[in-house]
Amino acid sequence: VFAWTCAALLATAAFAETAQYGTAEDARAMLQKAVAAVKADKKKALEMFNSGEGGFKDRDLYVFCANASDAITTAHPTDPTQKGNKLTDMKDVNGVPFGEKIIQNATEGTISKVSYMWPRPGSETPAQKATFFTKVGDQICAVGYYK
Repeated sequence: VFAWTCAALLATAAFAETAQYGTAEDARAMLQKAVAAVKADKKKALEMFNSGEGGFKDRDLYVFCANASDAITTAHPTDPTQKGNKLTDMKDVNGVPFGEKIIQNATEGTISKVSYMWPRPGSETPAQKATFFTKVGDQICAVGYYK
């Protein structure tokens, strides 16, 4: 009984650890939901992305967007100072120009992925992150997850 209890506790702890962070599947699903929201009502969608409402901020997952024309960030719920900055100027700690890669490679109807180092929300320590992105109308939207 003791061994079974320990195994059950370890399994529960392992599940709690995984559930603490969003997965690749969660990130992709959030991006697909964001695309539908932008198509339905862009202004309302960007407001929800910025506030994190409507399920657009979940654990360490969130939607961020930029104008396709000038790369100006239009939504970023975890760092409001990013709003209004150029996504093309964003680089990770190793100098990887992930924002430029997103803007250059975003295609309507196709979900692409870029990897880089970025701190989790609330942390300053960079971690391996992968971001799914796509173009929807005049917006390029993305959702990243930590590996």
